[in-house]
Formats: sequence, C-alpha cells, structure tokens
Amino acid sequence: MNGAESLVSTLLAGGIDTCFANPGTSEMHFVAALDRIPGMRCVLGLFEGVVSGAADGYARMAGRPAATLFHCGPGLANALANLHNGRRASTRMVNIVGDQATYHRPLDAPLTADTEGWARGVSGWVRTATSAATVGRDAAVAIQAARTEPGTIATLILPADTAWTEGGEIGAKLPVPARTEADPLAVRNVAAVLRRGEPTVLLLGGDATDAAGLEAAHRIAAATGASLMAMGSNARMARGQGRVFVNRIPYPVDQAVQAMAGFRHVILVGARAPVIFFAYPGKPGSPLAPGAELHVLTRPEQDPRAALARLAEELGAPRAPVPDAGPRPEPARGALTPETVAQTLAALLPEGAVVADESITYGRGFFPGTRAAAPHDWLQVMGGAIGGGPPMATGAAVGAPGRRVINTQADGSAMYTLQALWTQARERLDVTTVIFANRKYQILLGELANVGANPGRTALDMLDLGNPDLDWVSLARGMGVEAAGAESCEGFADLLAASLRRKGPFLIALAV
Repeated sequence: MNGAESLVSTLLAGGIDTCFANPGTSEMHFVAALDRIPGMRCVLGLFEGVVSGAADGYARMAGRPAATLFHCGPGLANALANLHNGRRASTRMVNIVGDQATYHRPLDAPLTADTEGWARGVSGWVRTATSAATVGRDAAVAIQAARTEPGTIATLILPADTAWTEGGEIGAKLPVPARTEADPLAVRNVAAVLRRGEPTVLLLGGDATDAAGLEAAHRIAAATGASLMAMGSNARMARGQGRVFVNRIPYPVDQAVQAMAGFRHVILVGARAPVIFFAYPGKPGSPLAPGAELHVLTRPEQDPRAALARLAEELGAPRAPVPDAGPRPEPARGALTPETVAQTLAALLPEGAVVADESITYGRGFFPGTRAAAPHDWLQVMGGAIGGGPPMATGAAVGAPGRRVINTQADGSAMYTLQALWTQARERLDVTTVIFANRKYQILLGELANVGANPGRTALDMLDLGNPDLDWVSLARGMGVEAAGAESCEGFADLLAASLRRKGPFLIALAV
C-alpha cells in the first residue's frame, strides 16, 4: 500500500466519501488510488474556487466534511476566496494539496510555493506529510480536526513522493471531542439580564438558526419580551411556514445602526459580536448602540440549542406556538422588482428547497418577502468573498440529494465561478440558478456614496458590466445547462415552475 492508497482508505474510514477535485501532476497517485479503492464519489470542478465553494455547500447540508483535491500552492491559491468563506461559516472540510516531492522541493521548480503559509490563513489545522508511513495518521488527525466543534478546515499537504512510496498505513479513526455545553453560570447571568425587562435582543448564529434553535429562542422571547435577530449572514437557517421568523442585521451601516439602536443588552447565542462590514468615514464600526452591553450565552464551539433550552427552563418559559406566517402568496404579476421576485419565490419554492443566496444588493428584501414560503433552508456566503453562490449551490445539491436547490445570484459575482454550471450539468444536479442581470456592480455604486466619493466617468465605467452585455443564456448553454430569460414576473414564474418539474440544472436570466 502506498501513501496515496492509505490516504483514500483513511478518508473513507473517517466517514468522508465525497471528494471535490481539480488535480494536477503531483496528485496523480492520489487520483489513481481513488480509481483502485471503491467508495469515494469524485466531483470534478473546472476551477479550484468551484471546488472549495462546493465543499462548503456540501458540508452545510450533509453535516459532514468532504475532501478537496488541489494542485500545489497555486491551485490552493485559486481556491482561497471560497475557503475564506468556508472558514467564516465554520465549515468542516479536509483539503488535500499536492506538493513537490520532498527531495525535489529544494530545486525550486516553477510550482514551488509557500503552500503552508497560504493554507494557514484559511485553515484551522495545517500539516505537511513527511513520509508514506505517516500519511494515514496525518489524515486521521485532519478528519478529527475538521469535525471538532464548531467545525473547521483542515489542510493536509501531500508531497508527491509521500503518495507514491510504499509503506502506507491506514490511520485509525480518532474520536471527535464532545461538544461543550454552556457554562451554567452564563445561563443564570443571561436569565438575570432578561428578568430586568430592559430592551434586550438575542443575537443568533450557528446552529441557533436551525428549526430547534429558533423555536427555543422564540420560547424565551415570548416569555420575556426580548427580541430575536440573526447575524447578517448565516451558514444555514431554517425558514418558511412552521418556522420562527427572525430578521438579520442589515448590511448597510445606517440601517444596521438603526436596527440595533433600541437595545440595552445584546445576548450572543452562537454568534460573534456584530461589526459593520467596512469602515466608513465618520461612521461607527459596530452597529451596537453606545453603552449597550454584550452578554455571551454560548460561544461558537458550544451547543446553542441545549443552552437555549436550559435558559428557557431557568426562566420558567412555557412552550410558545410559532407565529403564523400567513398563506403562501400567489406569484406576482407585472414588472420585476425585488419585492415581486421575492413574492414569486415564496409562492413557488417547493417544500424542502435549499436557497443558496448570493443575490447581494438586489436580494436584500428577499428575506422578509419569503417568510410564508414552504419550509426550506437558506444558505449565505459568510465571508464576503464574492463568487460563492454557484459553487455553494453545487455542493448543496450533492450533499442534499432529492432537494431542489435555488441559487439566487447576482450577475457580477456569478462570473467569478461560472464554471460551477459545468459541474452541475456533468453531475445532473437539481439546481435552478436565477441570475439578476442588472449589468453592473450595484453594491459598489452604493459604496461610492457611503465612502463619500464623487465618481466620474472613469469610476462609473469600472462598475458597469455592459459594453458588451453578458449573455447568460448563451453562457449557460455553453456549459451544458439549459437556460432561458425573462423580463416580467409572469415569465419568471413560468420558467421557475418549469425548472422545478424537471431533473437537472436550469438557469433563468432575469433582466432587472
């Protein structure tokens, strides 16, 4: 058994049976081992940013890590943006990065790079294998690290000779540390804050935004008069009819400050202290009101659902019915606007759908507008690196077979990872991509105003995606994905409904 074979066998023994890959020469023995050892589903991405983003979406839906395969340092570098997004989402992932053979590295061949250095910025655990005999043990530790709460990215760098040399051994599956519970004193202290009756918000993140977490938080809010709010971006949130609705902290600085202005106390439940996305001249870096107090119920690595249940018991909070979201709306008619698109989505989303949202500016109003949709999960790009949506949708479809994935997607950011459409076609994944083609970097037009710039023609041209216009229908078809465009709500509803009745991917280009 060579090192590559021990690596594949160790991954399978550790519960990793899916590998998103874009390999090169240094990884050929790993590729050959995948061929010889059955059990691993291999999904090819034509760009490393698709590979890393798909592994992120997969883990969020499957609840377990996938492996990735990258070609040396530059291949890892191509993946960094969506690895950054995955790190911010506490995504469980095991990266395998090929490298120069140990004895070849001192010769400084063209692909030689600071692979470990690049990996550390997006990984919670990094190691370079030193021999075939250690590869299996190293992989077992990587799996353990990736699975340890709250989840992290583990990167194992595999010099080519450690893969092809004989003497590999399968690494024994290692125990994953049990998730820690909230400190009982923290529960009592938060209960005391809630009993004061002062304006208080429970700020939810991580697993606190699944159905059970939201119900427990609602129970507390109903009993104490506290408000509920989620972080601005969330890895996965349960939404729709029968689920507790919470709004998120808005992205624009002025709206975020206004949303948090009335709260004297902010209780963090699996969330980090909120910050404004960027610094702006003369504006605050935090949305919290001056003098507001932060209280920690659970840190990200602790179990927020168990803590919320214990807090509810401490407060004597009775069970509270989930507020009725009202009937599902009918599809909207007339012009395409953020509100009418949200209404149409709410009308047509199938039960169990997964929304991978990178609609950015156009979709900021989608959240309240889809409250009455059928029960679904909502995924967001967590790290702000654009181009996460199409790969995340791809991986979510692999990780949640049988559930339709709807990728609500801005046109500018979609161009960063257009190749994800090819993978969707190759794998026959049930993904409907909805492109909002406003032919501009709309978010940056707003940022020009936020920073106080006075743009002229040169600046505005850099934010314009016209001249020539992007032809999304042709681009999708060139990737093997059926596609059509619409300019009205009626056309959008017809195309969306048709895409939900068919198998495989479909792209809808909306001229907005």
